[in-house]
Amino acid sequence: MTGEGGRGDGCGGRPRASLAKPHRDRAWRRSVAGWHSVSHDGPGPTVVIRNGGSAVEQHEGRASRQADDGWWSGRLHELWHVAETAQDVTGLADSLYDMLLRMPGVLAVVGTRWSGGLLHYLRRVTVEEPTPSLVEIERDYGESGAAGAPDGDPAVTVHEVSELDGTMPHVQVLVAAGARSLAECAVPLGQGGWASFMVGTADRDTIDVTLRTRLQQVAEVAMVSDRRITARRADEVRQVSDAFLAEASLQMDSSLDVKSTVQRVARTAVPAIAEGCVLHLCLPEGLKSVSFAHMDAGDQQWLGKIAAEDAWLTEALRQVLGSGQALALNGEGLRGGPFGPASSGAGRAVRAISVNPLKARGRVLGTLTFLYHRVIVAEGASQFLAGLADRAALAIDSSTLYEQRRRHVVSLQRHLLPRELPRIPGITLSSAYEVGDVSLDVGGDFYDAVPGAQGGVTLLLGDVCGRGAEAAALTGLARHTLRTLIEDGSTPEHALERLNQALVREDTSRFVTALVAVLVPDGEGFRVRYWSAGHPAPLMRRADGTVEELVAHGDLLGVLEDIEYGSGSVRMAPGDALVMFTDGVTEAKAADGTYFESRLRDEVTREGAGEAQGFAERLAEAVVEFRATGADDIAVLVARAESTG
Repeated sequence: MTGEGGRGDGCGGRPRASLAKPHRDRAWRRSVAGWHSVSHDGPGPTVVIRNGGSAVEQHEGRASRQADDGWWSGRLHELWHVAETAQDVTGLADSLYDMLLRMPGVLAVVGTRWSGGLLHYLRRVTVEEPTPSLVEIERDYGESGAAGAPDGDPAVTVHEVSELDGTMPHVQVLVAAGARSLAECAVPLGQGGWASFMVGTADRDTIDVTLRTRLQQVAEVAMVSDRRITARRADEVRQVSDAFLAEASLQMDSSLDVKSTVQRVARTAVPAIAEGCVLHLCLPEGLKSVSFAHMDAGDQQWLGKIAAEDAWLTEALRQVLGSGQALALNGEGLRGGPFGPASSGAGRAVRAISVNPLKARGRVLGTLTFLYHRVIVAEGASQFLAGLADRAALAIDSSTLYEQRRRHVVSLQRHLLPRELPRIPGITLSSAYEVGDVSLDVGGDFYDAVPGAQGGVTLLLGDVCGRGAEAAALTGLARHTLRTLIEDGSTPEHALERLNQALVREDTSRFVTALVAVLVPDGEGFRVRYWSAGHPAPLMRRADGTVEELVAHGDLLGVLEDIEYGSGSVRMAPGDALVMFTDGVTEAKAADGTYFESRLRDEVTREGAGEAQGFAERLAEAVVEFRATGADDIAVLVARAESTG
C-alpha cells in the first residue's frame, strides 16, 4: 500500500520496524481516529482497509486478521509456557505487557497489585516507554482502592479515564500516556490479594470484542499461574514449616537453658521464616528483649536497639500480652512505628510484623515477634506461628522450671555437705564436689571433717548407691549419724556399726560405702588410722611426689547385719597429703575407653605440687576434663600436713 496508509499499520497496530519512532507513534494515533483494520507484528501481509474498500482489499484484510489471530495464539501459547515455569506471577510481566501493548490502538498497559485497599506496587508500559517499569507504592487507599477488588471470575469493564479518580497512580499513568478510555480486568490472587490489568486507548471504540477478549485471556493466565504458584508455595511452606517445627523442637529440647533455647529459636527462624526475629520474656524486672536475629548482619544492632527501647513496639507487645491473642500488622498498621515505608533506615524494608504470645501451662511468658520484608509471608501463617510460639513457650517454661529445680537441688546438696571445713593446726584441708549426672537428682556422695578433742581431725567420706530422694535421705542419715557418733566420742568401728544397723532397719535396697580416717598429731607430723567399709582405697602423696595406696578391704554398709571393716595405719610427715575420693574419680571414662584410675597416681603427683588449699579442686577438675562418659558424682577430700617449723 502507498500513501497515508503506507506509513503505518493503519488500525492502531504496532508500526512496522522500518519506521522511525516519532513517525510510528503519529501513524498509530492517526489510525485510531480514521481507520478500521487489523494489524499484526508477525508473518503475512499488513493491510489497511478503508470503509467500503474493494473486494481485494477485504480479502487481504481477512488474511491479515487470520495472521493476527495466529500471532496472538502463538504468543498466548508462549505465555502459558512461561506461566508453567514461573516462580512468581510477576515473571509473566514482560510477556504479558508486551502482548497487550502490541494490540491495535493501545497506548499504555498498567498493572496494579493490591491487598484490599492497600496498593503495593504499579507496573507500566507505554508506547513512549515500552520497557516495563515497577513503582513500589505501599499506600492504603481504603474503600476507594478496595472498590475495584474482583467479585468472581475475571471480567472486563470499560471506563472513561476522565471519570476516574485522578489522584490514583494508575490513572495518572494513563492520562500521561494520552489514554482517554481504558479496559480493566481484575483477578483474585493468592493470600487474599488481587491484581488489576488495564489497557488505555485514545477512544472507546478501539476497545472492541477482540481487545476485551484478549485482555481477559491474559488476566486468566495470570490468575491460573498465580493459583499454581500459590499452591506450590503453600506445599513448600507446609514442608518447610513441618521441617522447621521438628528441627526447632529438637533444638529447643536439646537444651534446658533458657538463654540458649531462645537464641536457638531466633537463629533457626531467620531467614527460614522471616527476615528478623525478636523474643521478649516477662522477667521480674519487666518485659525484656532476650534474643534477636536479623538476616542482614548490618541490621543486627539496629534490631537489638529497637527491641530494647522502642516505645511503639513495646506498646504492641503489651497489647498481645494483655489479650493473649496474636497480632499481625502491615500497611497503615505500621504507621507511627519503626517499621514500614513511612519509617527511615533499615525499618523501611519491613513490610509486616507478627507478634505471638508465648503461652505455656496457663501462663503468658513473653512474645515472639517476626519481621517480614515480603508481606505475603506474614499472611495466612497464623497457625504455623502459633505452633512455633507454643513450642518455644513450652521449652522456655520447661527450662525455667528446670532452673528453679536445679537451684533447689543445689541448695539441698549443699545442706548434705558441710558449709565449710574446720581449721586444724598443722593440717590444710581442701574439698571438691562435681556433679556427674545431668539430671536433677541429688547425688549420694558426702564428706565431712570432725575436729578432735585434743588436736587432729576425723575425716569422713562416703557414697550412697544411686541418686534421687531416697539416696539424698540416706546420704543425710549416713553423714549425720557418723558425725554425731564421732563427736560423742564413739570409735570409728562403733560409728560404722551403728550406721550399718540404721541402714538395715531402713530396709532399703541401696548400699553405702564409707571411709573414716583419724589424724592424730605425732611429733612434726600425724599418725593416720583409717577404716574402710567397701570404699575405694585412699592415697598418700609424699612430699617428694611419690604416691602410695592405703589398702583396706571391708564390707558394704546396709546389706548384712554382721560386717567386718578393713583398717590400717600410716604416718604422715610434713608435706605429705592424704587423698580420699569416691568411685566417681576412678570410674570416670575417656572417649577411648580409658578409666581415670589408670592415671590417678600421676594426677595426684602433678596436682599435689601446687598450693595445698586448692589440691582437691584441681584433682576434681582433672577428672571432669578427662571424662567423656560417667554419670557418677565426684567427691574429693584432701588433708596435707604442714611444716611446724
